[in-house]
Amino acid sequence: MSLPAFRAGKAAVAFILVTAMLDIVAMGIIIPVLPHLIEQFSGSTSRAGLINGVFVALWALMQFLVSPIVGSLSDRYGRRPVILLSTAGLAVDYLLMAVAPNLWWLAAGRIVSGITTASFTTVYAYMADITTPENRARGYGLIGAAFSAGFVAGPLLGGVLGEWSPRAPFWAAAAMSALAFCYGLFVLPESLSQERRMAFSWHRANPLGALRLLRSHQELTGLAVVNFLLYFAHHVFSAVFVLYAGARYGWGAWQVGMLLALVGALDMVVQGTLTAPMVKRFGDRRTMIIGLCFGTIGIACMGLAPTGWLFVAAMLPNALWGVAMPTIQSLMTQRVSESEQGQLQGANNSVGAIAGVLSPVFFGWVYSASVGPNAGIPYIGTAFLIAACVLAAAAFMGVLGGRAVTPTQSSDQRPSTS
Repeated sequence: MSLPAFRAGKAAVAFILVTAMLDIVAMGIIIPVLPHLIEQFSGSTSRAGLINGVFVALWALMQFLVSPIVGSLSDRYGRRPVILLSTAGLAVDYLLMAVAPNLWWLAAGRIVSGITTASFTTVYAYMADITTPENRARGYGLIGAAFSAGFVAGPLLGGVLGEWSPRAPFWAAAAMSALAFCYGLFVLPESLSQERRMAFSWHRANPLGALRLLRSHQELTGLAVVNFLLYFAHHVFSAVFVLYAGARYGWGAWQVGMLLALVGALDMVVQGTLTAPMVKRFGDRRTMIIGLCFGTIGIACMGLAPTGWLFVAAMLPNALWGVAMPTIQSLMTQRVSESEQGQLQGANNSVGAIAGVLSPVFFGWVYSASVGPNAGIPYIGTAFLIAACVLAAAAFMGVLGGRAVTPTQSSDQRPSTS
């Protein structure tokens, strides 16, 4: 089932957005309860912060190793089979974690999850297949909105189920992944026609080989650095947010689920409705910088917020951070050929995975050193303040990248992107 003449069709866009949303709902369901389950097994809040950081790093390490392979496989065999295998693997993984008796079992589950969710690179490649270059920022904004919609429903459902049982969200996640597999099996069409496929090569599919693509153009290299810093800052949430919210504001699974649902709703509005008009008015690059600047302000305010309500208020400026990712993706896709889109997304995911290996361990250590009676770091919000500094550096790199544009850039770059 393929759609060579279906390029940019609304139905094709709807197919991949529904598939992406179902996957993210499954992932979001476990967010409010996984750190608390780790805390139960480890026996202390400070130790749980470090262990949770290590678990996120394990997940990201698998992404780093597997994403280029997945991206290259999708360039060779098509996007649909890769997406189907991923959703089936996720269903099995959540079943594994639902019955986990100890931390080692949970660690194995995070490794399997890192392997199977590497197919997110294929979702972005799918969107590149069915949209024209000038419409990709909007397309990636819609993917971001679909992800955000999943993060509205997922954590909210996970928070409710988590109040009943810390294991229940994992069973629900397995069911959602199974539903995504069935949807993809019967509804999702193939987006990559036979004539646009590229032979599989381990030279391109290994992580270092995939990263060579990012060094093939000065602009790609600069944008990859911005991408790395963005991912590094963002992992402060996956590493410490749930534990931080409980320790500082006394929030449980229900409150955390509600807040994550609010974050998802804000991201959905920003990426789904603001990305396209902002790109039209300011161009891809300026929109990216605006998003990074507002993200810096928001995350700094989170780290400084003395009350839960002020933390929630800081989500408003932080939400504009959401326009940065689709515009970075759009700028990068315009600098490679159509047959390299899967490889590019694999390389991008590897960059995010490198940040995902380093960042959660770092922020987990910072958080564990900032809580408890013998805290070596005196301020509990230090991890968020450091993340704000990293995001500010990303914005600065984005500005420098704008100055680095040369007349030799790819011919499909539009003036509005600079």
